[in-house]
Amino acid sequence: MYSEEITAAAGSVSQVREITSQIMRVCKSRNITTIIIGHVTKEGNIAGPRVLEHMVDTVLYLEGERYFSYRILRGVKNRFGSTNEIGMFEMKGEGMCEITNPSDILISENEDNIPGSCVVSCMEGTRSILVELQALTSQSVFGYPKRTANGIDFNRLSLLMAVLEKRAGMMLGNQDVYLNVVGGLKINEPSIDLGIIAVTASSYKNITIDKRTVIMGEVGLTGEVRRINFIEKRLKEAEKLGFKKCIIPESNKKSLKENFKLDIIGVKDVNEAMNKLGLR
Repeated sequence: MYSEEITAAAGSVSQVREITSQIMRVCKSRNITTIIIGHVTKEGNIAGPRVLEHMVDTVLYLEGERYFSYRILRGVKNRFGSTNEIGMFEMKGEGMCEITNPSDILISENEDNIPGSCVVSCMEGTRSILVELQALTSQSVFGYPKRTANGIDFNRLSLLMAVLEKRAGMMLGNQDVYLNVVGGLKINEPSIDLGIIAVTASSYKNITIDKRTVIMGEVGLTGEVRRINFIEKRLKEAEKLGFKKCIIPESNKKSLKENFKLDIIGVKDVNEAMNKLGLR
């Protein structure tokens, strides 16, 4: 859109500010909900002047990967409400369709227990989602082992591999480690740390983890398993989907107020968790 009253070029800061203010003035005077669509750059920022984000009441980002059909609608700004909520959609022939239960889609339908696979819990806004992690370890043919992470921070993977070597005595110096989050999601929260360590150990030892087990917990550099937030929401999601066992931090287990139909096991450190999962 372009205003002839301003001599600046279309898309400049002054043009965007004037057009947006005119739209907002009309909409608020007549109680009309209006959506202004702006493109984003490859880095994920709004293309052009970011004055648009500051002027509007709500900013929603529609996120997704090029090679996956899933899309996440995430609120990053809400002047009159909370941004702690997301919507998850799937791109189909008839358009974007809501996914009412994302955990069902993000967990493998494989009936067999396979080494190098486990289920973890992550939070997207205020929604708990169960996601499958997969790991593969193989003998390195070069002097420097390769670490590849798809869906989590690469530096976090390197840190946890160091914890696994130092605190659990698992020598991975000659092993390539590949980690993948099923479904193409990107997870930034530390609650999946214990799952990363468990699934890597499962692949290295060639020992399966029970597919009805959910693993959650943050891992410190000394190998301790630290408290995570929203523990009861995570457990309710696991219970709803029919899981039988949950490995959680001991400090979280002591603070539970509700009763769950789950076998909840509290662990204090990495070694205790691996013993409970049969990875020794």
